Order: sequence, then structure tokens, then C-alpha cells
Amino acid sequence: MSGLLRPTTLALLLPATLSTILGTPCSVQAQVSKIEKKIVTAVDDFTTDNLKLWEESVNTNSGSMNFEGVYKVGQLYKPKLEALGFTTRWVDGKAFGRAGHLVAEHVGSQSGKKILLIGHLDTVFEPDSPFQKFSMINDSTAQGPGAGDMKGGNVIMIQSLQALAKAGLLKDMNIVVVMSGDEESSGRPLALARHDLIEAAKWADVAIGFEDGDGLFEHANISRRSASHWELRVTGVPAHSSQVFTKDIGAGAIYEASRILYQFYDALSTEQDLTFNPGVILGGTAVEYDDNISGGKATGKDNIVSRDVVVTGDIRAISPEQLKKAQDAMSAIVSKHLPQTQAEIFFGEGYPPLAPTEGNKQLLAYFNQVSKDFGFGEVSAVKPRDAGAADISFTSGYVDMALDGVGMRTTGGHTVNEKADPHSISKEAKRVAILLYRLTAKKVQVK
Repeated sequence: MSGLLRPTTLALLLPATLSTILGTPCSVQAQVSKIEKKIVTAVDDFTTDNLKLWEESVNTNSGSMNFEGVYKVGQLYKPKLEALGFTTRWVDGKAFGRAGHLVAEHVGSQSGKKILLIGHLDTVFEPDSPFQKFSMINDSTAQGPGAGDMKGGNVIMIQSLQALAKAGLLKDMNIVVVMSGDEESSGRPLALARHDLIEAAKWADVAIGFEDGDGLFEHANISRRSASHWELRVTGVPAHSSQVFTKDIGAGAIYEASRILYQFYDALSTEQDLTFNPGVILGGTAVEYDDNISGGKATGKDNIVSRDVVVTGDIRAISPEQLKKAQDAMSAIVSKHLPQTQAEIFFGEGYPPLAPTEGNKQLLAYFNQVSKDFGFGEVSAVKPRDAGAADISFTSGYVDMALDGVGMRTTGGHTVNEKADPHSISKEAKRVAILLYRLTAKKVQVK
């Protein structure tokens, strides 16, 4: 994201003209209609206002545990959606320990494909973070907490809908928008925290997520790996260290935990798109683990055989089948104990995998065609290892087609170096608006 230093104002970011967006005549395919050109022009009409909305939302702290801030960001987007004819409601998050979600529903005048659009209001930057403010670095680079992940994505969603409304096309569309308030740190239980998203997925035919994926404009996600918790607890017989390996004392808890972790690695580390990471380990004569802080205290001595070990970690898989296979393999390894030790493994709830289904691949193909038709180049699938879990995974098994990573061009997400390209908001909004039009106008076949 290079560029000469300019005054730090969004006023410099003038909308691109239609000729600039479409490129030379030879780059525009015959599929582009007058209506679609009208949509593209309409997107630019909202660029200036939405860049201001983007800046305001980034400057409003909405760390997942800042409930007031998350709500405030939702209230920034709420009137924008209501102005387009959406009925909005705030889902209170008290039951699952978070701020809540913004849900908006638009009932079209015609029957047609039902679309679910997914965003989130929260960021990883809580009020005590030093990273709090939006700033322009140059005319193609802005910096700020959640600029790309995913306040820019939310603005892309809104701007695409505004363009469709101005072109007179939104009135025919059936769309539900879900912007969760806890994507970065999910409330519990997940059954409550994701209830409204799952219900919307059951209703929808197509789901599109505006998370930034790997941050590249040339990529989108047709799959997301799962993200769930596991916990290993090991016990041994405490005794003077001189008795370790004897018949009555055995190996001790730390040796048993070491065996298990190494065999996890040996058996599963080469499985494509599967990862399982031990993030915390505590071991010794006595262990106090606190799940609320993902840590605790372990005490012991060099000359005492260890009695307790606790290991916690995550597991990420590309499909439900791969996840179950990995869990079964891990459980089998845990069940084979060193002498005088015992161990149990527990698998917690988490984000499910979004497998790369044929429907998802087809939706990417439609999006790719839109991008090529309008001179933006080809769009290919993100490698599953290059993007984390996201809310769209909860649509898995319900919708016919799902596509994520339809967000900003961005780098440095989840860090104080998070940067994003302001120009990518209107560009992505153009691609999304045309895709929604083609899906709902039966320009493509949704299987």
C-alpha cells in the first residue's frame, strides 16, 4: 500500500469515475448490462458519506467486552439500514455474556433467493488498548483499530445495499443482515450467542460474509476452518523422585503429558489443513488452572514425581469429518497410559468448519465473473491456513452457497499495525452489489 504522503483527510478520496472502474472498452464483457452500469455509478454516489461513517465507527471503541461501545457502533449502522427499508432489532446479549447483535430484515416485493449478509460490530481492541484512533497515512492507506476487521466490511455491505436501492432494485430483494457483537470473543453458550445467526441461515439460500479473509482483494473464502477448545488433564502418583519408573510409582504426570503431546504431533501434524495447538501447560505436584484467565499456578519440586498436568489448546479443521477424525485419534492416544498414570481429554464447543462445498465454489465462480466483467481481475479462493474462523461457519449445512472474505484490502489485522485501503470499500461494494443483483434477478442458477 504505497503512496506519496498527503494531508490526512478523507476528502482526498474522491470516487473513481465509471470509466476508470470499467477500464478500457475491451476489458468489459458483453454480460455487463445497462442496469449493472447504473448500479456501479450508484455505488460512487455514497462513497464520501460512507468514508466518514467508516472513520466514525473505527473511532468508536468496540472491543468485545466494551458492551456500550459495541452497542454504539450498532447504532451507527442502524439508521443506514432503516433508511433502506430494513426493519431492525437489537438482540440483547445478557443471556450469553456479551453486548448483543444488530439484526435487520428486508422483505422484498417478489419471491426470490433469500440472502444472508454477515458482519460484526466488535474488535479485539478493548478500551485499555493503546490503539484507539483512525488516521490517514497516505491517500491509499488508513490505520485504525478494526479498520479492516471488520468495520470496513460493514460499510461495504451498507454501501452495496444503498446502491441497489438507488438503482430501484433493493425493493425486490429478500435480505437479512446479522452483525454480531461478539465475533472476536464469543459469548457462551454458543447456542444462545449464535441463535439468531443460525436461524437466519436456516431461512437463507445464500450467505455472504464481509470479514476481510486474508486481506487480499484478489481472494475470497469458500471455506473456513473450525476453531474449538480442548483440555487435557493428566494424573500420576506423587513420590520421591528416586522412585520414578518403579512398579508402584510409574512415570508421573509430566512424562505422560509429554508422551501424549508428542504422539499428537507424530500422528496428525502432516494432515492437510489440520492444526492442533497446545497453548498452555501447567504441571507439578499441585496445579491450579483458571479457565477465565487461561492460566494459573503450578507448584512442585525437582525431587518429587509430578502428580498433575493440565494442557489447553485449540483445534482447527476444514470439515466436520476431519474434525471428528482428529478428535478420535487424539482420544485414542490419550487412552494408552504410561505406568501408573491416567489421562482424559475434553473437547469444548467452538466455531464449526465451513467446508469447501460445490455450492460455495459455484458462488465464488459467480463472484469471479462479476469481478472480471467489471475489470477488477480474477478472484480465487483463500488457502484455508491463511484465514481464521468467522461467523459464516455457522451457516454451514443450512445454506446452499456461502462466500466470505468479501471485505477490504487490509494488513496487520488484530495488531496495532492494522491498515486498510480506503479505495477498496467502493470497489468491493460494486462487486457485491452486482453479485446480489445477478443472484436475485436469476442471472445465475442457484442450485
